[in-house]
Amino acid sequence: MEKKVLAIVGPTASGKTKLSLIVAERINGEIISADSRQVYKYMDIGTAKPSREEREKIRHYFIDELNPDEEFNAGIFGERGREIIEDIFSRGKVPIIVGGSGLYIKALIDGFFEGPGADWELREILYNKAKEFGKESLYEELKKIDPESAQKIHPNNLKRIIRALEVYYLTGKPISQLQKEVKPEINFNAVQIGLKWDRKKLYKRIEERVNEMLNKGLIDEVKNLRTLGYDKNLNSLQTVGYKEVFNYLDGLITYDEMVYLIKRNSRRYAKRQLIWFRQDKRIIWVDVDENTDLNELADKVIEIFNLYKPEEKPS
Repeated sequence: MEKKVLAIVGPTASGKTKLSLIVAERINGEIISADSRQVYKYMDIGTAKPSREEREKIRHYFIDELNPDEEFNAGIFGERGREIIEDIFSRGKVPIIVGGSGLYIKALIDGFFEGPGADWELREILYNKAKEFGKESLYEELKKIDPESAQKIHPNNLKRIIRALEVYYLTGKPISQLQKEVKPEINFNAVQIGLKWDRKKLYKRIEERVNEMLNKGLIDEVKNLRTLGYDKNLNSLQTVGYKEVFNYLDGLITYDEMVYLIKRNSRRYAKRQLIWFRQDKRIIWVDVDENTDLNELADKVIEIFNLYKPEEKPS
């Protein structure tokens, strides 16, 4: 297995995008965005998408491909992403996966078996739904999408009902089907490089990024989504930054509360990302701070990619 894919991973605001553009230019690469929200149109500021100029310079995938009300999940991403990787290889270029959605990266480089790890944000949404409409409403939902699992789960077992729904919404496949499937054959190796920040410095960057997003017009971006007819309860809009602005526009919170919540929830999201990535012992971490020279860092990443053999490190 000689084909190698580079993956640049890390939490939100860690500098993945800028670094990936430099690396892609130097190694003739194309970028696969492993961000579960950048795939949607009209969501530019709140997802920190690369600019149009940057995307014209380096070809990107999974950016601005869907409307916010269209279905997208890790299962779709994994299957389509592997097709794209083969196409990139066929043209003599290097696939570079860039993003902070650990589940999406796993779906792409490993495939699924039985189901993905927990998505706490989605679980919270489902638990709130059970509180509002009753757990029997979730059980009825499960009966429609996965009758085989519903037969095996007691209607009062909310934990298992939510897990089955979670797997379906993350992968697009019922858990009963996933349990019967064999992992897809992966004919490439992935060299994963993670950007490691001091936690306090990362949180400061996150707060600065939130301020920048608001200055760039995040509130107007959310107003535009509403004008286009997109409901705030869409899964794509249950995203840090967007849900808080919707609540502000609805008069549920003040402006100051909105800013506080976006910053707090962004820090919490970064913490969840780090917990996920630290479970993957294949990731090679490189130290980064505000004084890091991106050109030197790009050289280091390229050197690791060229020299490192993934099979030498335990998974």
